Amino acid sequence: MTNEAGRARRCAFVAPANLIAAAIAALPQRALLALGTLATWMLWPALGKRRRYAATNIALCFPEMDATAQARLLCANLRATVTGVLELVRGWFASSDRLRGLADVEGLEHVRAARARGQGVLLFGGHFPHSELCARLLGEALGERVTIVARHNNDACIERWLDGARRRAFADVIGKKDVRGLLRTLSRGGIVAYSADQDFNYQNAFVPFFGIPAATLTATPDLARRGNAVVLPFWFHRKADGRYALRVEPTWEGWPSGDPARDAARYMAELETVVRQHPEQYLWVHRRFKTRPPGEPGLYR
Repeated sequence: MTNEAGRARRCAFVAPANLIAAAIAALPQRALLALGTLATWMLWPALGKRRRYAATNIALCFPEMDATAQARLLCANLRATVTGVLELVRGWFASSDRLRGLADVEGLEHVRAARARGQGVLLFGGHFPHSELCARLLGEALGERVTIVARHNNDACIERWLDGARRRAFADVIGKKDVRGLLRTLSRGGIVAYSADQDFNYQNAFVPFFGIPAATLTATPDLARRGNAVVLPFWFHRKADGRYALRVEPTWEGWPSGDPARDAARYMAELETVVRQHPEQYLWVHRRFKTRPPGEPGLYR
């Protein structure tokens, strides 16, 4: 079998995956959320490693909760995380008509004001299961597609499918470490959804997140400066009725301060405030505290 034929066979899932994704994206919101609950129950045994990471994070960040409350939060978080996969699919494949009326959006004037000044916009948020869906919903509200930053998958066939799906919904997809691509988009006046709240073992500072030193990227203010962009906090959550609340805020007063560690700490403090409002909707399955200050032991098993 030639390399080309082998690659075609390995990637044969792409076409049927697109059909399944389109069917999921067309579901009514109530049905999609119910499917997320069912999928969580079915996948529970396979989520052992992610359950452990989430349970560790919840115990670290919410020590005031008793074991029963932590267990309830863990279950709710796993349900939100699995449902987030379906929300990703909706964000990539749903038509504009299907998304209409699904979100309440505040703060579009901050984005438009920056664009009127000839600046790009770096939408500074956090990792939530429905991040890409909300970036799509913001683009629908603006009448203009936004660009996202995403990590590439190591499997070429999966990456081909993910990239193709994302490009259906977004103006562009920039690799997580593609600084040149990010700066190029911002300098051209693009709108980029961007988060820096995952564990970073480079260009970092250890700053408090829920009272725990967390390795946090310090380069964001410099990236915005180099790209002639304004940084606008972008927050969102899924409401009890299944719809979404999106909010773009003006740049925090006094930020950036010129002190990278101080600016990273402000970012984590603002994110923590938002996460505490809907803690079940944060991406706790990520090892946020993987990188430890020198001499401190690891926190995950």
